[in-house]
Amino acid sequence: MEKLEQRILQDGQALSETVLKVDSFLNHQVDPQLMYEMGTYFKRYFDKYNITKILTIESSGIAPAVMTAMQMNVPMIILKKSRSKTLKDDIYQTTIHSFTKGVDYELTLSKKYISSQDRTLIIDDFLANGEAASGAIRLVEESGATVCGIGIVVEKSFQPGRKKLEDQGYDVYSLARISKLEKNLIEFIKE
Repeated sequence: MEKLEQRILQDGQALSETVLKVDSFLNHQVDPQLMYEMGTYFKRYFDKYNITKILTIESSGIAPAVMTAMQMNVPMIILKKSRSKTLKDDIYQTTIHSFTKGVDYELTLSKKYISSQDRTLIIDDFLANGEAASGAIRLVEESGATVCGIGIVVEKSFQPGRKKLEDQGYDVYSLARISKLEKNLIEFIKE
């Protein structure tokens, strides 16, 4: 998505070989028009799967996921990173590791909002090592639902996440694929 790549170059900050800061438009302050356009791209690509639910992990994936859900006219489910007092025993739960934050957390999905008949699309802000997406996949598969695809806003293609997910048979579609990241340097894969 050329507009997203331009925005990353304009407002993103490459802090190191693995860290890209995009908080001015994606994960702190949100550009709703850009999120809407992302939803358009995800809908166009994944429409062939007859998606019934969009899933994302709180919190940075919410904006692009809700715009995708709105365009596909399906509900969006937020996978929680910590167990809420209102979520009781009817949950699916798995542990995932955040390399960015250096911590493990319990990813939680309420059984109330997913069924074995659901055809799901997972939307996330970043793909690096594939840990978050793999955790979401585990929860969906535990419910008996189908993971039809994984939509990523920014992929760090130099890290193993895409290969890991594609080797498991998942359709991965990324709006911006970064081939190289260094302090003050961002390069994209041209497709």
